[in-house]
Amino acid sequence: MTLPPLPLEGLRVLDFSQFLAGPYAALKLADMGADVVKVERAGVGDLSRQLYLTDTRIGGESTIFHAINRNKRSVEIDMKSEADRAAVRELVRGADVVLQNFRPGVMERLGFGYEAVREINPKVVYGSVTGYGTEGPWVDLPGQDLLAQARSGMMWLTGGAGDGPVAVGLPIGDVLAGAALAHGVLALLFRRERHGIGGLVETSLMEVLADLQFELLTTWLNDGGRMPKRSAQNPAHAYLAAPYGVYRTADGHMAIAMGKLDILAGLTGLDAATAGLDPFAERDRIKAGLAEALAGKTTAEWMERFIAADIWAAPVMDWRELVASGIMQTLDMLQEVRRGEVRLQTTRLPIKFDGHRPAGDRAAPSLGDANDLLSKGWG
Repeated sequence: MTLPPLPLEGLRVLDFSQFLAGPYAALKLADMGADVVKVERAGVGDLSRQLYLTDTRIGGESTIFHAINRNKRSVEIDMKSEADRAAVRELVRGADVVLQNFRPGVMERLGFGYEAVREINPKVVYGSVTGYGTEGPWVDLPGQDLLAQARSGMMWLTGGAGDGPVAVGLPIGDVLAGAALAHGVLALLFRRERHGIGGLVETSLMEVLADLQFELLTTWLNDGGRMPKRSAQNPAHAYLAAPYGVYRTADGHMAIAMGKLDILAGLTGLDAATAGLDPFAERDRIKAGLAEALAGKTTAEWMERFIAADIWAAPVMDWRELVASGIMQTLDMLQEVRRGEVRLQTTRLPIKFDGHRPAGDRAAPSLGDANDLLSKGWG
């Protein structure tokens, strides 16, 4: 069967960004068919090429770089060379989208800020990610994910009443900022198609982390400024009543989201007096009773009972259990990508088009693998 072209096939993206937020936006565009060319520092490249999470190297580069840069090409640029800068300006002239995620002012000093790029290519869509925006008291602070989590209130919000601040165990600000930037780029591309004008889309780690908390911030802003009290017992949400939480079982942990306390009492042996308490005011007492009861049986035993009784619960699974469950295979969310002798497994685009999930077998680029563009252009 012949499939329709991917939705962004033929779109040209020139990506100056590095590390994670900007490259994540470019990754989403590349997975949907765009021709993404990374602009990298000659001899060094994107610094994430050597940013190791473990001692695992694939083709001499980090897994981080491979994960975030599949389906892309690379050009090496010496920004001190006028010939290289002129070649980049020609690539800008032929690009549909330009992306960057440097601190405010850096791209302007390099000669490739929005105004300079728009002068070369008036219909360009220009996407920019920063840590805290382009003005204000935090503009010059390092825009790094963990630091943004700390400043956003989200780290304070996470965990139990007796815990210190708890960071999310992955770079959620970077990923959300990249996703927001990709959304904004697509919106401006649609406007350009309809109205013939390009534009600038900007986001920041702080903006997306504020947006992530929109429900709870809205509650707080309209609740007289009363701060929520994190649960001291089996925490999972600062506002929600018992039984909402994560509980230890005889052989692991499980999460309980929703369920009537009287039904839970009947299933677990929780005493009726505790089950009859106010689930908001006495949240920790109820959850302490549940925790004691749940520790007596295995996760599988509880899950069988809870599913039958329509209690909203789930086992806490690690990556091995996730993959062994078969859900990743059912969703077709894993793929192998290649570059010469390099072979690695990674994830796929979490979107289907026309009933099919886009797949590309091209691993992250070798530094400068598309340097012929500098002399020949996009072609």
